[in-house]
Amino acid sequence: MSHATPKVSGKLFGLFCLASYLLSLSYGSTFLLALLIGARGGNEHDAGTVISAAMLSTFVAVLGCGHLADLLGAARSIGVFALLLVAASLGFAMTSGFGYGLLFFGLLLGLGWGVFYTLGPIIIANLVVPAQRAKYFALLSGSMMSGIGSGPLFGRAASALDLPLASAFYLAALASLVGALLFWRLAPRLTPSQTITAKITWRATTQVLSSQALLPIIMVGLGGCVFGGLSSFQTSYAAVRALDYSWFFVGFMGAAISSRMLIAGYVIKRDPLRASCLLSGVMLASVMLFAFGVNGGLSYLLAAVMLGVGYGLTYSVINGLAANEAPDGTTSQALLLFSLAYFIGVFGFPLLAGKLIVEQGMASLLLTLLGVALANWLITIGRLLGRRFTAKNPRPTPTVRRSSGTNPS
Repeated sequence: MSHATPKVSGKLFGLFCLASYLLSLSYGSTFLLALLIGARGGNEHDAGTVISAAMLSTFVAVLGCGHLADLLGAARSIGVFALLLVAASLGFAMTSGFGYGLLFFGLLLGLGWGVFYTLGPIIIANLVVPAQRAKYFALLSGSMMSGIGSGPLFGRAASALDLPLASAFYLAALASLVGALLFWRLAPRLTPSQTITAKITWRATTQVLSSQALLPIIMVGLGGCVFGGLSSFQTSYAAVRALDYSWFFVGFMGAAISSRMLIAGYVIKRDPLRASCLLSGVMLASVMLFAFGVNGGLSYLLAAVMLGVGYGLTYSVINGLAANEAPDGTTSQALLLFSLAYFIGVFGFPLLAGKLIVEQGMASLLLTLLGVALANWLITIGRLLGRRFTAKNPRPTPTVRRSSGTNPS
């Protein structure tokens, strides 16, 4: 039997990716919140507060999705909680002004997105053989990135057609509804033969955080800060520099898709530590370009493309590292902690980012993101140097003295 053959058919996985794309539109539309709230009298700090409300509910989603999967099954759980994404998108579109209503819908978004984002990779990890995880994680995350990038583009299209910005949120709600129905229908075929262990326990947590899987978990949190900070306030960044924000999302989404189609198969066959170092360096270079080098449409597009390649492929590589470097029997728990770290970065950081923009300006945010991206890259440098040192100085094999029989036992 071939060890490279996945347990899931290509058609089934294609439908899985389509449903994932549709659900991701709801999260992608939140990148328009700064623009939407600004039009209603708010500012970037208000938008960051709404986005960060989702961080609180994602904690609940991650901690409870294991019990939910036991009760309904992982795929059906996604289908049910995707309805919260529908409600959140409708709420953003229909709520006037800024207040507790938007915070409530931010909490709903976090619950729906948290369950989907956490259980999706776990389903794939249990359906696909370990040697193919990095490839299928890359394809899945590519579908999700495509949906995330499409959300703001629908907002730009609405403006071009003289439609209200809320139209993008209505469209995201419809897409999420279709995605929810797809997951519910596919559930029987997405159920693995073995039981999915998707509960976080203290013992499993300490095992994972004591292993090499800790480092990719930290990296995804730092990468989430970079992605969340740049994407959530890209409309503000573009406005300051008199640019069209759609160029960012076109460049980012195009790079994320094409890199997974053309490069991912090559990258996953390479040394994951070297690959993560190179790709994290590309992400760092993109942040530097955003901070110091963007002076027109072409450089703006280039920075977005670099972010799409660097962040997008790094995520796939470290997702596979987190799964494969976790101790035996803790793969699902490692992926849960991986998702939790991502949510802290992508939902939590916008609160700080919005405050920085309002109080100190966009330049302060960009310098902060540059420091975060640098720390992320230095982790990969440290891992490579540590491995080289270990290879040059292997631990001596302890000698075993055999007792002559006169020594006490």
